Amino acid sequence: MDRRTFTTLFAGAWLVDPLAALAQQPGTVYRIGVLAPRSAPTAADQLELDELRSGLRDLGWVEGKNLKIEVRWAGEEPKRQRELAAELKALPVVLIVAVATTAIRAARDGAPGVPIVMINAGDPVGSGFVASLARPGGDLTGTSAAGEEVLSKQVELLASAVPRLKRVSVLMSSSNPAGGFFYDAMASRASTLGLRTERIDVAKEGDLDAAIARAKGGGLAVVDDPMFMKHRIRIVELARRLELPTIFGRREFVEAGGLMSYRSPSAWHWRSAAGFVDKILKGTKPAAIPVEQSTKFDLLVNLKTAKALGLTIPPSLLQRADEVIR
Repeated sequence: MDRRTFTTLFAGAWLVDPLAALAQQPGTVYRIGVLAPRSAPTAADQLELDELRSGLRDLGWVEGKNLKIEVRWAGEEPKRQRELAAELKALPVVLIVAVATTAIRAARDGAPGVPIVMINAGDPVGSGFVASLARPGGDLTGTSAAGEEVLSKQVELLASAVPRLKRVSVLMSSSNPAGGFFYDAMASRASTLGLRTERIDVAKEGDLDAAIARAKGGGLAVVDDPMFMKHRIRIVELARRLELPTIFGRREFVEAGGLMSYRSPSAWHWRSAAGFVDKILKGTKPAAIPVEQSTKFDLLVNLKTAKALGLTIPPSLLQRADEVIR
């Protein structure tokens, strides 16, 4: 084979499969992107990012040696998220780790053709990210947090904590493509428990107060969303003034004064993402890597909030709790 033929074949390999071409070059430093729907990182966000870094180190990927991580804190606005996804593609990065449903969609739309590792996808099949959990079939794979059983369990736990409960309002962002899946799962379980449900969609943060006020007289289930996370203290304080028992997906809401949270641990999603990154960097296509769901779920209960609401949490529920704030 002459030099011209070799050069042509190598260039063709790069165009067909950039990861495979890079893998043939010793000393390659892989550049990956992280797209997170936060305006600025909190201490909890940094801990989650550290889980990813730690997981990658355990698999032999070390920043400054064979890996560079480009983090973009994209905020809650979908347009800005898409712009930063396109920026990551232009660097270029060989894959993007995208956090939560809106950022995953932004990465898919803003960086077409770039492999995406999903963290905490709400409904990856219904949102059109993958064909199925077992066989994703495209450029996306990763972890999914909110299976139907998790959402159903949140309603069940709220009903167990508040025996007098007659109605559950479900607060969600209107920009989340998994909204219908979330609500249907919760409404189905609520119906079997004899509870009425109301879906409350919020388009912008200025609508939060009026939206939460609609739930007065019942219970409030808050679906995970970057906008809600940003305003968690405001949401918790308003719910407390309205004497609303609440359940959330993230523990940060309960630490801020919410009643309960139930979901798979965030640390699991971030550390699991390292395994997906490892497989893709070693040449496996996302289409062939099944989406994973956690088998562990944490229940957190705030007894201070329960007391303020005049609730007596059943001992059986407290025994099931992984953590109780007293």
